[in-house]
Amino acid sequence: MSDHERTLVPIPVAGGLAVASSFAAVGPTPAYVVAPVGDLVVALTPDQVVTLSILWLGSLGSLLGFGLAHVIAIGLFGGIAAGAAWAGDRFAAGPRAEGVAVLGGGAAGLLLGLVLGGSLLSGGAAGLGLAVGQWATRHLVAVPTAVPSQQRRRVLGALAAVAGFGGLAFWSGREAGGTNSRIAESVFGTETEPGLVDREPVKDQLASARADSFDVEGLSGLVSDIEHFYEVDINSIDPRVDADSWSVQVTGAVDRPMEFRYRDLLSFDIEHRFVTLRCVGDSLNGHQLDTALWTGVPVSALLDAAGPRGEYVMLRAADRYFEEFPVSALEDGFLAFGMNGEVLPRGHGYPVRALIPGHWGEINVKWLTEIEILDQEMKGYWEQRGWHGTGPVNTVAKLWAESRQPDGRIVLAGPAYAGTRGIDRVEVSADGGENWTDAELGPELPGTDVWRQWRHVLDPIQEPVDVVVRATDGTGSVQPEEDAQPYPSGATGWVRKRIDPA
Repeated sequence: MSDHERTLVPIPVAGGLAVASSFAAVGPTPAYVVAPVGDLVVALTPDQVVTLSILWLGSLGSLLGFGLAHVIAIGLFGGIAAGAAWAGDRFAAGPRAEGVAVLGGGAAGLLLGLVLGGSLLSGGAAGLGLAVGQWATRHLVAVPTAVPSQQRRRVLGALAAVAGFGGLAFWSGREAGGTNSRIAESVFGTETEPGLVDREPVKDQLASARADSFDVEGLSGLVSDIEHFYEVDINSIDPRVDADSWSVQVTGAVDRPMEFRYRDLLSFDIEHRFVTLRCVGDSLNGHQLDTALWTGVPVSALLDAAGPRGEYVMLRAADRYFEEFPVSALEDGFLAFGMNGEVLPRGHGYPVRALIPGHWGEINVKWLTEIEILDQEMKGYWEQRGWHGTGPVNTVAKLWAESRQPDGRIVLAGPAYAGTRGIDRVEVSADGGENWTDAELGPELPGTDVWRQWRHVLDPIQEPVDVVVRATDGTGSVQPEEDAQPYPSGATGWVRKRIDPA
């Protein structure tokens, strides 16, 4: 292997092993060396590009950004490896050259990993992976230059080995970011050990919601499964917060600044609430709309103790996210630590998140750490980027299911949502909006901020029809017909779909 090849090959091999080793050690946590790189990618991406990514790519845009962060991280560690290999060959010979490449590169990789992840375990794993990659490139990849075909095969074999190790590292580290806490685990208890919160009312309400859900192929139930509940965050990897040490502070324009720990919340009167969330970046007929049964306490229990004096509030999170809105919206606000009878998952804000009735999902801040009362209006994270997502949600009826029956009829169905205004009516047109028929509405979930299911049976058709759906909220206002993209104030318009004969 030439000096040039000896310098370049460690970049993907040693760099990939360093990154994979970090993940194997700490899993999807902020200590993973790619996490801060991903945050930097997000921070440096122009707001216009972020907006276009949300509108056109959705969650795929976040995945692509995180993929780019991995490429950059592999390049950083690979660059260290290449530099160490060059230094060893340039300034030493024989075993000493190898020592500089392997040991020096590993030490530098450890230091970089420590700087990025702030964790000795993550940095040490990255340094070890880099050192192993260095050794592999010098012993397993290197063959005489006279047989270049063997060189190529060994290089490809080394890259395949890195990919295989990466898969093993993913399997090993995927559970490392869990939500382990003695307090949190005791909230609902187990089937044999009772918890601090009675699980029976949750079971009863979930069973009732399942019974009231329309049985239409392709339509989810009134309560969304946790694993399918949408997630939108600013960070590449969710923060890992320990409930045992967590607290939320009430600060700013208050009579008495207060701090509440996880155990303090459990001492208040605990409630179970059905609440629907919709992302402001959700497309007109998108699926960033879900409902869960949340367990927690009213925000008013905390605010009453602090005595707020300002007209606005800023919620802050452990991932440095922040959103501002009128303090009046907190009147029926909720702090949730449970979801569908389980401890709040990390991806949905463990240990505690905010739920603000009737407003876009962006102000339902996850991983909540501070409630700051303000004397004057400020801009939140997304408002600084041009979005207007702190207002009430737009009324929408979505068409999610198209179930064809043996007799030729077509059952159309979906959810309708208007925040705290509720849904009074859903209409369906089979001629592009000229004539309308009332759809059947499903039972209402208990709660002030919940969606409602609708369904409509379309008689057998012989030619394509243009179906349109629209909703009327509880105030009598009809869903606006004018189409608008999600940016900056949420999508509007009537959902339209062309239905073809069977």
